[in-house]
Amino acid sequence: MHQWQRLLRALGALGFLCTFCGLAGQPAYADGSVSSLGMGYGARDQAAFGRFLNVIQQYNASGERFRIDSHCQSACTMFLSIRNVCVTPGATLLFHAGGSMQKGIINPSTTQQMLSTYNAALQQYVTDKHFMDTFAFHPISGSEIIKRFGYPACR
Repeated sequence: MHQWQRLLRALGALGFLCTFCGLAGQPAYADGSVSSLGMGYGARDQAAFGRFLNVIQQYNASGERFRIDSHCQSACTMFLSIRNVCVTPGATLLFHAGGSMQKGIINPSTTQQMLSTYNAALQQYVTDKHFMDTFAFHPISGSEIIKRFGYPACR
């Protein structure tokens, strides 16, 4: 009986290792998209803003595909910085200044942080058009993000 117990322990340890190794290779989230994560409406506060930064970091580390596939405003637009991002033509991205909408306070540092996540062409466009100067939402369609600014289309 003693040998059976050792065998069962060894099998249990092996099962744990297989499970652990399998989980370690999993993507950052099961389905990498704005719609599946429910993050299309931006960040209400600094903690929520941090969640967007965490998602970006996780997807950049994993290399998993991330789809901008729906309504994407405010902090959500920072997902454009994910190295394996794609955009659906039907998506709508809305740009505005960073800060606290509830308090009506624009934060230049947050605005700059958001701007730094866009490619050079999009940065230039939203800056020239003053999209990042106020809390007013300025929409750009997914198809325009793809055609005009060179972000990859989702296949």
